[in-house]
Order: sequence, then C-alpha cells, then structure tokens
Amino acid sequence: MSDEQELTHLRNNIDTIDAELLNLVNQRARLAQEVGRIKKCGIIYRPEREAQIITRLQTQNPGPISNDNIAHLFTEVMSLCRALEKPMVVAFLGPKGTFSEEASIKRFGHAITTVACDSIDEVFSKVESGTVGYGVVPVENSSEGAIGRTMDLLLQTSATVCGEILLPVHQFLLARQTDLSKINKIYSHPQSFAQCYQWLKSNLPHISSSAFINASSNAEAARLAAQDETAAAVAGQRSAEIFELAICAENIEDDPKNTTRFLVLGDQNVTASGKDKTSLALSTNNNSGAIYQLLAPLAGHGVSMTRLESRPSKTGLWQYVFFIDIEGHQQDHNVSTALEELSSKATFLKILGSYPAT
Repeated sequence: MSDEQELTHLRNNIDTIDAELLNLVNQRARLAQEVGRIKKCGIIYRPEREAQIITRLQTQNPGPISNDNIAHLFTEVMSLCRALEKPMVVAFLGPKGTFSEEASIKRFGHAITTVACDSIDEVFSKVESGTVGYGVVPVENSSEGAIGRTMDLLLQTSATVCGEILLPVHQFLLARQTDLSKINKIYSHPQSFAQCYQWLKSNLPHISSSAFINASSNAEAARLAAQDETAAAVAGQRSAEIFELAICAENIEDDPKNTTRFLVLGDQNVTASGKDKTSLALSTNNNSGAIYQLLAPLAGHGVSMTRLESRPSKTGLWQYVFFIDIEGHQQDHNVSTALEELSSKATFLKILGSYPAT
C-alpha cells in the first residue's frame, strides 16, 4: 500500500469514527434530557456527579490523550448537555478577559451565559438574589495569599460554596507593539504586579516602580494599554485576543507554579462525591490554648485540615475569624461528629459548604 493509499484509509477510518462520535454525543444528550425530565427539581448542575464522571473517565483513559484534556473534553460535553435542559447563567469578576472568566469556563464549559461583574460584592449579590445560578470568585493565590474581600463576604452570604477551581495563572506582557524600549508605563492589577515583580524589574529596568499603574482588573489594564502606544499591560492571553494586543512576553510570573483558587457559589447543598472538601468559618474566645482546643475535635476524629487562614472579625479589637478547609464531606460520619463537637467549643461556626475536592 502506498503512502497516499494509507493516508486515504486512515482518513476514512477517522470519518467513520467521527460519525460514530456524533451519534453517541447526541445519544448522551438525549439521555441527559430524559434525566432532567425525571428529576423535575430544576437543578441541572450536579458537581458531585460531574466530578465522579471525570474521575472515572480519567481512571479508564488508555491515552494518548492526557487526563487534563479528557477533563476539558468531557466538561464541554456535559456543558452542552446541561444547556439542552436549561440555560445556565454564571457571574464572575469582570470584565471579559479576566482569570475569573477563564476559571468559569474551565468549570462550566462554554455552553453557558456569563455575566461580568464590576466587583466581588456584585458576584455575591447576583447569586444571593437569584439573578444568576452560580458565581465564581477568587479566594486565594499560591503566591500572594488570601483574597480578603471574598473571605469577608463568605461570612455574610446566604449562598453556599458548591465547588472549587484551581487555575494555573500565566501572565503575559501585552502592548500595541513589541519594542520594549518604547514602553514607559505598565498597567495591571496589584496582585499581578506582585506575581511578576522580579521579571518586570529585570526585563524592563528603564521603567520605575512609580510607572506601575494599578488597574481594577487585568482585563481593564489591557483595555488601557490598547489606547496608548507607550503602555503595556500584565494580563492573561485572552485579553490579548479581546483587545487586539501583541504578546511581548509570555509566562512572566516569578513562580512558574503560580495558581489561583476560585470558589463556586450557589444555592444548593452538594452531596458527597467520594473525594470531598468542607469549608468552615469559626471563631473562639481569645484565651490561652483556645486555638488548640478549637482544632482538637478534628484531630480526635481523624479529620485532616488542608487550610487555615485568619481574618479580623471586625466585631472587636484582636478578635479573629478562622477559615478552615478540611478533607471529607459534612455528611461523612467522622466529619459530622467532629463538627458537632467543634460547635460546642466555638463561639461562632458557619459551614460554608461541602463540595468535590479538585
């Protein structure tokens, strides 16, 4: 068989498989519609179910497609199936082109309607009012730590945390042209400046720190840079596409493992998936050994803690609220027993939500 004949044979096989895939995807969509008809509960997004599907498929994956790409592929398939049941609306910290939008699409896929909000407060408000089904907010960055405003609002909100998203954050230097010597100012969000500070000082030594101009978001920074031939922006790659900017340099973050964690807000309680996380907010009296006593129930019942952050409670001088993430679902016996004991020791306890661990 000649090379040309072999190519024709392989392409014919691909065409046959594509037709089979098309029929199977539509068959899956019809089954999803039937599931929605039977449920009749109005809730079409089931984080625990989708997490189980992705985990199962990754376990069964023979390659050569990577597990990350398997997750991406089937997230989009599930997104399309959800959209056939009911349109999904997701709010995020805007404008378009932010990492928050990227995180929203990573979790929900492209078959959603997105609402760009001007602030984290607005995202919470839209979820609480029912204007949107879900909201995506940043909660911490691996380089720069916790997002204080998100944590403060978690104490007040009636919404529930029903998911998390870990997004590797790659920063790009964007401008209208690529001659770095012509750039005399840089726009970005303060956190992005902090994440890229050493790179910027090493590669743009002619620009003083006073010419690092804070913007409300990286996407806003890109918009401003698009209006000025002498300006650049530190932002994500999507902002380059939206604002038609050239990429002067890519992956300029000082820490190549730089990652931002986002929370998904909704009004539903998520059932156990088998690999879960529970987020808590709690406080105690400012006494000697109080923190040890507060955490003792977790250790006593074999519950692992994965995160501990403190924030001023704003109710009194030197009073703090502690944000804790633990392994397991609040319905798990050891977790529920530990939480019951913990509630008797804490002066304040709020279960923010249980959800599949990423």
